[in-house]
Amino acid sequence: MAIKNFIEELEWRGMIHTIMPGTKEQLDKEMTTAYLGIDPTADSLHIGHLVGVMILKHFQMCGHRPLALIGGATGMIGDPSGKSLERNLLDEPTLRRNQEGIKRQLAKLLDFDSDAPNAATLVNNYDWMKDITFLDFIRDIGKCITVNYMMAKDSVKKRFSGEGDGMSFTEFTYQLVQGYDFLHLYQTMNCKLQLGGADQWGNITTGTELIRRKLGSDADAFGIVCTLITKADGTKFGKTESGNVWLDPRYTSPYKFYQFWLNVSDEDAKRYIRIFTLLDRETIEKLTAEHDEAPHMRILQKRLAQEITTMIHSKEEYEKAVEASEILFGSATSEALRNLDEQTLLQVFEGVPQFRIAQAELGLQFVDLCAEKTAIFPSKGECRKMVQGGGVSLNKEKVTDPMREVTPADLIAGKYLLVQKGKKNYYLVIVE
Repeated sequence: MAIKNFIEELEWRGMIHTIMPGTKEQLDKEMTTAYLGIDPTADSLHIGHLVGVMILKHFQMCGHRPLALIGGATGMIGDPSGKSLERNLLDEPTLRRNQEGIKRQLAKLLDFDSDAPNAATLVNNYDWMKDITFLDFIRDIGKCITVNYMMAKDSVKKRFSGEGDGMSFTEFTYQLVQGYDFLHLYQTMNCKLQLGGADQWGNITTGTELIRRKLGSDADAFGIVCTLITKADGTKFGKTESGNVWLDPRYTSPYKFYQFWLNVSDEDAKRYIRIFTLLDRETIEKLTAEHDEAPHMRILQKRLAQEITTMIHSKEEYEKAVEASEILFGSATSEALRNLDEQTLLQVFEGVPQFRIAQAELGLQFVDLCAEKTAIFPSKGECRKMVQGGGVSLNKEKVTDPMREVTPADLIAGKYLLVQKGKKNYYLVIVE
């Protein structure tokens, strides 16, 4: 199978923001090693990291060798790019724990373990920075780059022109530390290309400049930065009311993860399906045309959510998320409802009215549950009338007798009852 051209692949996907002259020629010439830095401020990546990870994935699929660099040392400093405030610094045990969590997630997307010449490698810049003394660094690296050059960077200029509280010396030196990473990887792993988001351009060019000044003008080093992803309405991508959308199911459940992609706008879905899936151009263009013919069917959103949930979690978790969504919006069965784990159940019915009753009250009649113990119906008469009309369900099963007893056998996960009134009105009763 012919290996795809990396730059052409990224260009049609709309992922390239700026590319350094000579990069294409370098990639055409030989299998090239490239690195992308990941900030280890948590033990999980979130979807804001996913653009960079997808670029590494494409890089490997196009026959090149990706390095994922965990910024252990730089995480201790804090990158000023795109920030107006200093960030908290991390200690080493936290960094190591975070690194392990990130590696597990990357291993789902990148091949680290095969004996292929372009197998991915994980590196941590703390490993080569920790033994360098301050005097060594300012002598060997600091003298190569002028303050004038560093001051000209946008990330520095913005902070000096009144954004935030100025900039500490620590943050000012960040671009030198990142530049040293590139130099180190160039010398030890023949890494000639750095990848990153558009806000990293200043740091990347400092790295290529440092390599040239340290090793001579023949030392070719390159950079590609990808477009920073925003939502069509201009708001920040990847944030919800409850915070970041994480890849780790402990922080964002597969159901919520699936829902995030399912609910993006049409305009965003057209961009995201190119960036966050591995579907080929023909498939994406066909899906987009189908979507435009019937936007209400949300074809793009459904396929986007399917591809990315399966890739990050698993096919099984994707199917469970679809089933959970069906419970709320479709005609799912009582069995499907009972198969939900408690966390997903509560997330599916987040925001619906909730009532609490005591365990001792079980054995009461359905009509008493709905009209006396809770306020699901304003009166018993109204409850009986709607039951007779076939408009009331308990745990996704039609209630045919308003006088039926509600027993412990009805409980979902040992503590929940789901009452549905009409098509869309749900009520969760929690039995304590």
